[in-house]
Amino acid sequence: MTKLTLSLLSTLALCGAATAQVTYEFAPNFIQPPPGKEQIGNSHGEIAVDAAGNFYVSVRDKDAGIQVYGADGKFVKALKLPDSLHGFVIRKDGAEEFIYGAVLNEGRVIKTKLDGTIVLEIPNAAFPADKFETEKDKKLHLTNCDVAPNGDIYVVDGYGQNWIFVFDKDGKYKKVFGGPGEPLKLSNTHKIFIDKRFEPARILACDRGNNRILHLDLDGNLIKVFADQNLRRPSSASFHGDLVCVAEIAGRVSVWDKDGKQVAELGVNDTKGQTNTPKVEPKDWQQGTVTSPHGITFDNQGNILETEWNEFGRVLRWNKK
Repeated sequence: MTKLTLSLLSTLALCGAATAQVTYEFAPNFIQPPPGKEQIGNSHGEIAVDAAGNFYVSVRDKDAGIQVYGADGKFVKALKLPDSLHGFVIRKDGAEEFIYGAVLNEGRVIKTKLDGTIVLEIPNAAFPADKFETEKDKKLHLTNCDVAPNGDIYVVDGYGQNWIFVFDKDGKYKKVFGGPGEPLKLSNTHKIFIDKRFEPARILACDRGNNRILHLDLDGNLIKVFADQNLRRPSSASFHGDLVCVAEIAGRVSVWDKDGKQVAELGVNDTKGQTNTPKVEPKDWQQGTVTSPHGITFDNQGNILETEWNEFGRVLRWNKK
């Protein structure tokens, strides 16, 4: 075999590896609702996993807060946190894990221990008043937050004017960028995440109103459009190794590699009236088919769990094959 042939084969192998698909298998009925309930409750929120493999699901019913499930999907307990906890992440601060969450109806951010004890609050009054949606509102419409490697907390006003605010680890205001104007023209930037797959870390923004995913540096400058083709209104994301999974509220879960190449799509729903709505009833749910993906997480083994914008509450799981 000639050196030229070997070179061509090596090139083809590398190209194939770069676009290789990742396969997943749907795992039905993983989450078992709390005792006495047929469904988990209004799941207009997020899902995350801790280092021990427990799952945390925010539920918007009165006094529901965050429901905690074991690695086996069985209900463990409920954390009495605000019922409009729209977006949250679980991140380490030192040796301990904490929940960082955006409380939608109250326009504030909280940091809590995994038992729900609040250890830090960034109140509505800590945000610059000139960035509020209207003078009448007197508050923001915060949808998610995440934590940079240096401890800075990044918060997005995704149901408001799409400003991205930065606070230090103690909750002191530092700066703001983004918003509806030039150069980014953000629109319903539903959730943002700190993408530590890169050095330095960067922001991955689910710019849902523009149907695109952006990479920004930590000062808010555009690095690149990560994806903007064939998306279904990206709403949330999670990282595992070089992969990122995305919940798309108009009826799909997708998985992408570090270079922005799609490597899997899951649960695609093309049924009119069943996506981008919280109204789909359990009798109309189809196994392995999403309705309105709103929150998502990889677990510690690279399996995917997705929670839906649904009045009854729905969590789907796919295991990596």
